[in-house]
Amino acid sequence: MKKDLKEKQKRGMIRDWVLLGSILITTVVLLSIFPDKKGAVISTSWDFFIEMALILPAVMVILGLFAVWVPKDIVVKYLGNASGIRGIFLAIILGALPTGPLYIAFPMAAALLKKGAKISNIIVFLSAWACIKIPQEMVELQFLGVQFMISRLILTIIFVVIMGLVIERIIKWGDKEGGVENAI
Repeated sequence: MKKDLKEKQKRGMIRDWVLLGSILITTVVLLSIFPDKKGAVISTSWDFFIEMALILPAVMVILGLFAVWVPKDIVVKYLGNASGIRGIFLAIILGALPTGPLYIAFPMAAALLKKGAKISNIIVFLSAWACIKIPQEMVELQFLGVQFMISRLILTIIFVVIMGLVIERIIKWGDKEGGVENAI
């Protein structure tokens, strides 16, 4: 079992390096085709790197505290397989409350998965993080009106929940077929 885990980690690391190499090659090719965009690409890439360098250490500290302080049985109880509709609503609330870029949510989602959260609740959490934000709702209310804000919020919640449930079914079906293991 330990050997399988090391092999899977090794394959994951190789996949990550191949992906990084592909991105770098694509960037070089595109910059050779569009040399006038070089300054904008370098500036944007540097700004993004600085933003991540400032935010990610704090996120890692918070994730470390989460791993130590939040027991697995609490995550399983509120976001696990038996959580039902309560887990979905909790995932929506957990995703809608924080502000910040979406890449912060991915390590949090991974930590929740390791602690036993249901896949659909993780999808709902990530989607809510991306689509439902309290400050965003206030801006919509101010500029687009209450009817637009409520309509978009309700539709977003409905489709986020449907998407989470459908993706969970697809992943479970892929696991049964052996497709997900072979694809990753």
